[in-house]
Amino acid sequence: MQEPVPAPDLGGVRPSLVQLTHLIYALHAIAVVVGVTSAATVAGGFVFGLPSLLAAFLNYLKRGDVAGTWLESHFRWQIRTFWFTALWLVVYGLLIVTIVGIPLAWMLIAVLGFWVGYRVVRGWVALGGVRPVG
Repeated sequence: MQEPVPAPDLGGVRPSLVQLTHLIYALHAIAVVVGVTSAATVAGGFVFGLPSLLAAFLNYLKRGDVAGTWLESHFRWQIRTFWFTALWLVVYGLLIVTIVGIPLAWMLIAVLGFWVGYRVVRGWVALGGVRPVG
C-alpha cells in the first residue's frame, strides 16, 4: 500500500490563492516565451503581451486577498517586475531614437530580457518552495 503524499504547509494561505499565484507566474512565463520566439523582445512581450497584462490585472485584483501573508511578497515581486520593465522600456525607446544611444539601447533590451526571465523563474521557484520571494 502506498503512503499518501503529505500536503505542504501553506502557512494559513488558501490553496486557491497559491494556485492563482502559480497561474500568474505561468502567464508571465508565457509572455517571456512569446518574446523569445517572436519578433517582439522579451521585455516588449512581457509588458505589452496579453498574458502579462492579464497577470498584472489579476495581481491588482487579488492583492488585497494576500495582504499580510507570505504570498504578498510574490504579488509585490510580480507587480514591480511588470512596472520596472515598463519603465526601462521607456528608457529604451528614448535611446533607440538617437544615433548615439542605439548600441546602448540594444544592450539594455538584452539585459532587460534576461532580468525579466530571472525574476519570473526566481519568483516561481520560491513559490514552489512555499516561501516568500525578495
